Amino acid sequence: RSLPPNLPAKSVEEALRHKQEYDEMVAGAKRREMKEAQRKKRQMKERFKQEDSIANAMIIWNNDILPNWNCMRNTRRVRELWWQGLPPSIRGRVWSLAIGNELNITPELYEIFLSRAKERWRCFNETILDNDVQDLGSLQADRESSLDLIKLDISRTFPSLFIFQKGGPYHDLLHSVLGAYTCYRPDVGYVQGMSFIAAVLILNLEEADAFIAFANLLNKPCQMAFFRVDHELMLKYFAAFEVFFEENLPRLFSHFQINNLTPDLYLIDWIFTLYSKSLPLDVACRVWDVFCRDGEEFLFRTALGILRLYQDVLLQMDFIHIAQFLTRLPEGMAPDSLFSCIAATHMISNNRKWGQVFSALTKDGNKEIANHSPALRS
Repeated sequence: RSLPPNLPAKSVEEALRHKQEYDEMVAGAKRREMKEAQRKKRQMKERFKQEDSIANAMIIWNNDILPNWNCMRNTRRVRELWWQGLPPSIRGRVWSLAIGNELNITPELYEIFLSRAKERWRCFNETILDNDVQDLGSLQADRESSLDLIKLDISRTFPSLFIFQKGGPYHDLLHSVLGAYTCYRPDVGYVQGMSFIAAVLILNLEEADAFIAFANLLNKPCQMAFFRVDHELMLKYFAAFEVFFEENLPRLFSHFQINNLTPDLYLIDWIFTLYSKSLPLDVACRVWDVFCRDGEEFLFRTALGILRLYQDVLLQMDFIHIAQFLTRLPEGMAPDSLFSCIAATHMISNNRKWGQVFSALTKDGNKEIANHSPALRS
């Protein structure tokens, strides 16, 4: 490039230096371009590898495992394959089989409760039109008419997906499943957080099957304890969790104790929604996969996996910052990182497994809780 006529000519050294700088700039840009191309190539290779792996797993699940479910579900080969994550196309079917149907709910029974829910909603709307606001107090206290809470919760369910909100393709479906459940179990009614569990099931199952899985899942002891807010039983779950927390992560356990940070501050939200609100959806589905395999123990093992993953960060924080961090976990969590931390978490304490520790706490009551769970003594 020539200089303006009024400026003196460049010295040879300066011209060489400028040329060298320009060449280095070009070389740097080429290196960055090449690095980016290599990164994309690696990413593509990884994606193809993942797709191949899912395709192969799908063949094994469809041809070998699902047709022989009862005799194969607990074999080492199936358990290992299960741990790696279920192929999305068979996920719903495996979840249904693993959750089971102890309640013997049929699609016909679902239709009956759905009709009842629709009738209640119609009456509810008519009552609102016919009565003044003061008369609504007793009506809304009825747990079966949790319509407003359901509506509000649906609008907050996976908002970034835009599929469950009003006008979205799954809005009515989610409304139906939750409404039918409140009529099926008026003693439980609708509890905030249920919409996330129902939504995950709806994404993987047909309507009636989603309802059947939902009702049976909520009937499991841990879910029932939380959704019915059985304080005594919840305390026992927290106490059992703390036994394994101290065993696996003693430094973090001690740090939490010093800061008076008790498990209820983060576990309630995680367990209420089975991690579907707290973790990215793909990670939450993988947690569900193994939860369906291992039962309630895996929910608490996952919690310890999360704490292990972020242990170094959490050790630098005080009460407020820990509580905020655990309430809103980082969005970019990689499934493999979390599952490595879960794999490194061992649910054995003094040669006792989760079930044995929990049973001991249930039998021995508050004395055992105080001994095992210093953070819950108060």
